[in-house]
Amino acid sequence: MATEIKVPTLGESVTEATIGELLKSVGDSVAVDEPIVSLETDKVAVEAPSPVAGVIKEFKVAVGDTVEVGAVLAIVDEGASATNSADEPKAETPDAGTEKAAPAQAKEATASDSSQTLSPAVRRAVLEHGVDPSTIKGTGKDGRLTKEDVIAAAKAKGDTPAPAPASSAPAPAPAATGERREERVKMTRMRQTIAKRLKGAQDNAALLTTFNDCDMSAVIEAREKYKDLFAKKHDIKLGFMGFFAKAACLALKDVPAVNAYIEGDEIVYHDYVDISVAVSAPNGLVVPVIRDAQAKGFARIEKDIADFGKRAKEGTLTMDDMKGGTFTISNGGVFGSLMSTPIINPPQSAVLGLHRIEDRPVVVDGEIVIRPMMYIALSYDHRLIDGREAVTALKIIKEAIEDPTRMLIDL
Repeated sequence: MATEIKVPTLGESVTEATIGELLKSVGDSVAVDEPIVSLETDKVAVEAPSPVAGVIKEFKVAVGDTVEVGAVLAIVDEGASATNSADEPKAETPDAGTEKAAPAQAKEATASDSSQTLSPAVRRAVLEHGVDPSTIKGTGKDGRLTKEDVIAAAKAKGDTPAPAPASSAPAPAPAATGERREERVKMTRMRQTIAKRLKGAQDNAALLTTFNDCDMSAVIEAREKYKDLFAKKHDIKLGFMGFFAKAACLALKDVPAVNAYIEGDEIVYHDYVDISVAVSAPNGLVVPVIRDAQAKGFARIEKDIADFGKRAKEGTLTMDDMKGGTFTISNGGVFGSLMSTPIINPPQSAVLGLHRIEDRPVVVDGEIVIRPMMYIALSYDHRLIDGREAVTALKIIKEAIEDPTRMLIDL
């Protein structure tokens, strides 16, 4: 019996998605609830599972198509089993010349016929770096390869071009005009949404950034002193984000405008702090939310952040994970950024930017000493937040980081 696989409900106010990847091929067997299509929405990737066991009879969509909720994705022949290769007619045996002429096609077919289904981005990376996907362990969901896996494998093997064969005659000078290629790739739905939201923030908000720097000595010392005990008790590493999240909660409590937003001609204030944490995902930056951060301890915050990072890489974050948020923290320091002007995440009114830690000479008690310093930045909507409030909030964060005891006694 033929069963239609349809686009599932995608979340509140989300009515359509883009086909990101076909996880199966026509003729493949599928189990109940096994994903067959990956859908890209404005915020997350959603997988459409098969409600029945059987064989993929037909796909009604292709990668890149835009589909609405309820649209038919594929037809599954319920209860059928995949055709045994022994029962299939044998293909003509190509002559030796044909075999030699098509090594590239054979290699690509091998990648396509492996147990892994490669997404277009991963397939391009495999071809560019010349690696064998069957030798790479995937870190994505269900062990699937990601673009980062391919790049890491290429770096591990050196990713260097093979040396040119020796020749007794001098090599001819290269032509003045070599091959110059361009590639056009359609923006993913998520990237399009990111672009619209960030441009909208620039168009609608009066953006301004204030900077400060903070001495990370106390936090580094606390982490070094308690990291083993913390990990043993809570089964999670003690990171820097927990300190900054708690420091931000202090600042937002004292300067509530930084935790508010404008709606029409009204200002909406919050008596709670839901911190959006910028996390890098394969398709772009996402901002899952730590709910009620003001009421959570360091361990719970660190566990939430670790879980978000893992699920972002696997592509399993949900709409609810990224819904809401009253304030954002973005850590460009993990990529080596020294200083930046982060952009707010509408409708929020402020974002804290963290950067890399580096030893710098500073003056302490009249003497020049070396300290591990970090530049911190607060971008804010000047329509709502005055300069005095922004500077005060950032100063509170700086003081809490330089003296973490303040977080314990609420100063």
